[in-house]
Amino acid sequence: MPIVQGIDIAPVTAWLEQNVPGAVAPFRFQLIAGGRSNLTFEVVGADGGRFVLRRPPLGHVLATAHDMAREHRIIAAVGTTSVPVPPALGVCSDESVNGAPFYVMGYVDGVVLDSADRAAVMSPELRVKASHHLIDVLADLHDVDVDAVGLGDLAKREGYVERQVKRWSTQWEQSKTRELPAIDEVARRLRERIPVQRGVSIAHGDYRFGNCLTDVAQGRIAAVLDWELCTLGDPLADVGYLGVYWFDGDAANTRANDPTSGGGFPTYADLLERYATRTGRDLSDIDYYVAFSCWRLAVISEGVYARYLHGAMGTQEGVDFDTFRIGTDGLAERALTAVRRLT
Repeated sequence: MPIVQGIDIAPVTAWLEQNVPGAVAPFRFQLIAGGRSNLTFEVVGADGGRFVLRRPPLGHVLATAHDMAREHRIIAAVGTTSVPVPPALGVCSDESVNGAPFYVMGYVDGVVLDSADRAAVMSPELRVKASHHLIDVLADLHDVDVDAVGLGDLAKREGYVERQVKRWSTQWEQSKTRELPAIDEVARRLRERIPVQRGVSIAHGDYRFGNCLTDVAQGRIAAVLDWELCTLGDPLADVGYLGVYWFDGDAANTRANDPTSGGGFPTYADLLERYATRTGRDLSDIDYYVAFSCWRLAVISEGVYARYLHGAMGTQEGVDFDTFRIGTDGLAERALTAVRRLT
């Protein structure tokens, strides 16, 4: 029997047969390229049926991260709304099965637009259409009644940014591989200017093209993925975060996993106007959220690099994890520049 790092094939096979309707053994497991935190596997059954299995990274993990049951609960709840997500098929909390909890969801066809090359198959018209649907889906997510879908107790409702600044400051202390004064200065400045929260929404926490499956033939979002950072909080945090992954014309701010630098996409300002019109929310403080998002992403990037150094990311061919260390530096400086503009 082949060996797949992160999957104990015999017990996982038995669990799938018993708990996932329509799953037919034997199964083929393949790590899906692009996983940077939780490990994501495509599972193909003997009859060609496809599923997706998510589990925590191997080895060293932060105590509060990578909660599989929580992530499964979120996509199951969001799946009852108009927001497109993969079907939630089952969760295993028994660590004896695979050494860690995992969950299974349905396979959704689509393209992860995580580079300009991936978007090259789309006409400018479809790029605009997909962008509009991306921001519309985010607006729909933010308008979900959290109590109606059973997520009212997912997290505290108020003080989202304050809690996030505290949380990611702690994560930095636990994950950092070196001292980076820009991170500390941004954290201080963010604490000094915490905005008044306007409403409570499901906050995805990592919303961008690269965490969605896009139907490139129709220019629509087929499914929103990667809900591990999801919580309740200020919806504008997601809107600001999207700005980090939207090309602003400055080559220094180009992100390799952002397709919008390829051209043909609407501007970030266009998306803000569409979101504001659709939701009625005031976006006058959006620069704060962009700065906050750059800083938070810098901390996350450092965490990925730290897990790589601990051997917790598995084997991923073609991935240069040093780019995460370099990316942390660049994002910290970008956050510092942005937050200084607020004074």
